[in-house]
Amino acid sequence: MNIEEAADQLEALGNSTRLQIYRTLVRAGDAGMSVGRLQDRIGIAASTLSHHLKRLVETGLVAQERQATTLICRAQYPAMRDLIGFLSDECCADMRNGCASGEAA
Repeated sequence: MNIEEAADQLEALGNSTRLQIYRTLVRAGDAGMSVGRLQDRIGIAASTLSHHLKRLVETGLVAQERQATTLICRAQYPAMRDLIGFLSDECCADMRNGCASGEAA
């Protein structure tokens, strides 16, 4: 992952509504969640949800799949792991003795 991708994903997650949507999808697991159920869970208007989902899809954090008339949203766990790894891979890299116990991510 490069710094621009990480910044884009972090910017997307920097919005409290998008972060709430993303966390809800992460909790849903591999099965994901329909847009309708997600809307009920989050409690926002369909157009607002669509706007926020579009941003999460653009950054690769969420994928959508149509199943008949239902749109299923899923958190993209590899993207999440890449972002977390990007943030933690160089933890304490410039310290002479590395990270002290319990400080590393």
